[in-house]
Amino acid sequence: MQTDVDPRNLIGRKAFDRNGTKIGTIDEVYLDDATGVPEWAAIRTGLFSRDAFVPLEPSELVDGTLRIPFERSLIKDAPDFGVGRHLSPEQELQLYHHYGLDVTAPQTPDVSFGRIAGAEEDPT
Repeated sequence: MQTDVDPRNLIGRKAFDRNGTKIGTIDEVYLDDATGVPEWAAIRTGLFSRDAFVPLEPSELVDGTLRIPFERSLIKDAPDFGVGRHLSPEQELQLYHHYGLDVTAPQTPDVSFGRIAGAEEDPT
């Protein structure tokens, strides 16, 4: 995904799978605490559904929507860590493995992933 996109501008955008099927709406964006780079998005998959974490790196922002290169069923089956708190390095690895993405284990155990809260919160 473009790294020059302000992650706060992703909140509230629609997300679609590789086939163009709507997955839901972006609730939160998680940043790597060490680099500040957006790594994950939490997608609200329905009114009474949980959020599903998706990796931002292979995803693309196209015409104001997030296009995720995975099947909807894989996304909905992603590990559920809850939203509103940091992702631990172990949780991040579980997500990378779930999506079949190649990643090496974090070298520092204190690296975690913070979040940018949903649209209802004002960052200023």
